[in-house]
Amino acid sequence: MNDQLRNSFTSLAPPIVASPAKRIQALTGDPDFMTSLARGLAVIQAFQERKRHLTIAQISHRTEIPRAAVRRCLHTLIKLGYATTDGRTYSLLPKVLTLGHAYLSSTPLAVSSQPYLDRMSEQLHEACNMATLEDDDILYIARSATTQRLISVDLSVGGRLPAYCTSMGRILLAALDDASLDEYLERVDLQPRTSRTLVSKAALLTCLHKVREQGWCIVDQELEQGLRSIAVPVYDASGQVLAALNVSTHAGRVTSTDLEQRILPIMLIASRDLSTQLFS
Repeated sequence: MNDQLRNSFTSLAPPIVASPAKRIQALTGDPDFMTSLARGLAVIQAFQERKRHLTIAQISHRTEIPRAAVRRCLHTLIKLGYATTDGRTYSLLPKVLTLGHAYLSSTPLAVSSQPYLDRMSEQLHEACNMATLEDDDILYIARSATTQRLISVDLSVGGRLPAYCTSMGRILLAALDDASLDEYLERVDLQPRTSRTLVSKAALLTCLHKVREQGWCIVDQELEQGLRSIAVPVYDASGQVLAALNVSTHAGRVTSTDLEQRILPIMLIASRDLSTQLFS
């Protein structure tokens, strides 16, 4: 496994560094690219767990898409049953879940990983998750939760977290080629989630090099105080990192040594077996 990873591997919230509008603009030279569709998807993605009700101005600020275009997107989403409004703010409706259901119900990764996550969670009595890299975030595609909620963020399937301060994110970042990793480090804004969060790009790069070498990653209370997690890669048929698998624990119950000595061997076996099943 180590050789494989080493070789392959509020109100107006500020817009992300590479805003949806800028990414859309970069693609408008393609005659087959549908700008209106791209804008509609960006509007949907502007909604988050803690900001489920947004005004047109807030969505425009988050995406950098002009207000008039945001208004047309929202009007279309309402007519199709994907959104609703109280006259001032807008929110998504459950129908929007159908956009992701086709992927989650058909992809072998999400479907095949669930029994492994459930088995590990039952064996370890800890939350187990799987994620892929989506832009600069990790995207949760499968999970097996415990009755005890570890952190304040709702990590349901479809949820996103910054890659730089999560164990699965660092596995996925370490698997990028050097050029892609350099580009990521140039644009990412390393915000301190806790006092332990790595906010130095040089320190993060050193950490990612270590992850490449050892083939696994522990993140100790960098995302949220009291949360300690360990992650390993899942490979595709060519030996490239396809996704990451992690176990999340409470720092008061499980030490870093326990993660490495007791939990890591179980995770490596699960990752190996899942990778074999996916592409055998």
